[in-house]
Amino acid sequence: MKITTFFSVVLLFATASLSAQSISDHTLGLRLGDSDGFGAEISYQKSIAQFNRAEFNLGWRDSRNFDAFKLSGVYQWVHNLDGGFNWYYGVGGGLGSVDFAPVPDGDDDDGLFVFAAGNLGIEYDFDIPLLLSLDFRPEIGILGYDGFSDNFDFDIALGIRYQF
Repeated sequence: MKITTFFSVVLLFATASLSAQSISDHTLGLRLGDSDGFGAEISYQKSIAQFNRAEFNLGWRDSRNFDAFKLSGVYQWVHNLDGGFNWYYGVGGGLGSVDFAPVPDGDDDDGLFVFAAGNLGIEYDFDIPLLLSLDFRPEIGILGYDGFSDNFDFDIALGIRYQF
């Protein structure tokens, strides 16, 4: 009985390790979403351990009403669903700067802001060095310039990244 239990446990761990997929050392690409008008972001991911990685994004916007940039970082835990499908979650934050167009009343609401973020998403790792993802990154403002809105923002984005 003990031998049967032992071999069952060994078989379970052997098949679990065979089906587990490691994440890429590096990915670089675009994260295409829209929350507060930031649109596209340059995205970089770096693996930290077998199932953990750090993601860094730089978003920018140049429009008639305002110019802005936003830098974010998220620590993620990645879990395999099936084959090339993974799901992940994480926590992080970031900072940004907004420069609004001049208004007649002379009120200058430009400045820096800081936010905290969560992250939840799914991704597909193709056999070629391509990674597609869809994620949800809720953000809440912590502090910022005069007139800063510390609202809860929802950021949904499609990620397209090259793996190397």
